This record gives sequence, structure tokens and C-alpha cells, in this order.
Amino acid sequence: MNETHTTLWQKIKRFDLDDPASAFKFSDRLARENGWSLEFSLLAIHEYKRFMFLICIADHPLTPSDEIDQVWHLHLLYTRSYWDEFCEGILGRKVHHGPTKGGRSEATKFDDWYNKTLDLYRQTFESEPPADLWPPSEKRFGDTDFRRVNVRRNWIISKPNFI
Repeated sequence: MNETHTTLWQKIKRFDLDDPASAFKFSDRLARENGWSLEFSLLAIHEYKRFMFLICIADHPLTPSDEIDQVWHLHLLYTRSYWDEFCEGILGRKVHHGPTKGGRSEATKFDDWYNKTLDLYRQTFESEPPADLWPPSEKRFGDTDFRRVNVRRNWIISKPNFI
């Protein structure tokens, strides 16, 4: 990393998504909405920050893992935190979220962008991305039939795996 990148990374790392004045913090909501432990949510937030850093230094489009995308989606709902404090104040630029338009060419494009993200991650941070937050591309895009479910009114029972 050059000096400019190091300075930016330090600013991103210090940025706190949890509002100390809130009884129900960002990380608490992230954990609850995804069925994650608080520890896992905090790791996902750290990896989200790494992803946003990569977005800022990359010369090509990138794609997050599903877990990192969940952090990003929630952060986008905190509009002042995301647009004013994070994008404008920390990153110094707007970072828009662009979902897929569907179809085979989009699937190929996002698969390519995801693999480029993993490559840039390895190169920049000189380590493997954590597998529980950055799965291989086949898994990232292979299991994507998600639904929002109220777990107070519904049971969630895993289907048996008959292989």
C-alpha cells in the first residue's frame, strides 16, 4: 500500500458503524436480521470495511460476498451514516450499490468481478480472505434463494441433504 492508501485504510478502520447513543446498535441489528452471533457480525463489519477500501483503490468493478453485501445493504439504510459520514467524510467519494439486472451475461459479469475482488483482497492484505465471509465463487453464487422470514411466527427447518 502506498501512503495515501494507508491513510485511507486507517480512516476506514476507525469509522464506527455503531452509534454509541443507540440502545440497539448497527451490529446488534445486523446480527438479529441475519441470525448471526454478535462476534460474526463484528467480523463481517470489518470485512465490509476491507471491501469498501478495495472499491476505493481498484481500477475495475468489484463484487462483495453475500455476507458483506448484507452489511452494505444495512449500512445503506442508515443514510446519514452511509452517504454523509462514510462516503463523503471518510471515502471522499460516492459508492453506489448496483444490483444485477439478471440473465446469464450478468451472472458471468458478477462472477468475474467477485473473483477479481478475491484476487485484489489477497494482493492488498497479503492474506487469504476468511472463508466463512468470502466463500469460493461457486458457493457465493450457487446458493442464493433467500427469503425474509419472521422467526417468531415461523419455524425454519433445514431440508435433508440427500446426496
